[in-house]
Amino acid sequence: MPRPLGDLEDAVMTRVWQWNRPVTVREVLEDLQQERSIAYTTVMTVMDNLHQKGWVRREVDGRAYRYTAVSTRAAYSAALMNEAWSRSDNPAAALVAFFGMMSAEQREALQDAMRIVQPGLSVTPEPPSGEPAGEPPGTTTGEPAGEAAGDPADGAAPEAGR
Repeated sequence: MPRPLGDLEDAVMTRVWQWNRPVTVREVLEDLQQERSIAYTTVMTVMDNLHQKGWVRREVDGRAYRYTAVSTRAAYSAALMNEAWSRSDNPAAALVAFFGMMSAEQREALQDAMRIVQPGLSVTPEPPSGEPAGEPPGTTTGEPAGEAAGDPADGAAPEAGR
């Protein structure tokens, strides 16, 4: 099961995901050094750890490795959300609490996502300010919210610690 990345791991993976191409330790180092003082060996160790955990694959290129992400940031985020949700002793209550924490923009993104995974789904519009929200998005079909996304294992992030 995936674990959240540490701060430096996240900073490295952010670059690998954003650049969306094979990268070297030197490239990541030079970009990170624009924000903080960091040693080549530190970045090399982090990238090796990410490789050992299965987050990146690497290929030899001359005397260096080129690293490529194994999955997307979206798949990583989805796997983390699924992991957290699956650990709840009351998944429906966890979803309701999660939906209650969402900003208007996040709720809109959720509605857009639900329309993609369930075409024709009529998602209840957001109530005017000050009114209770009622049913969480996705429950209008009679299916529990969260099951509409299907099997997140497809393209999901690898397990940490591999």
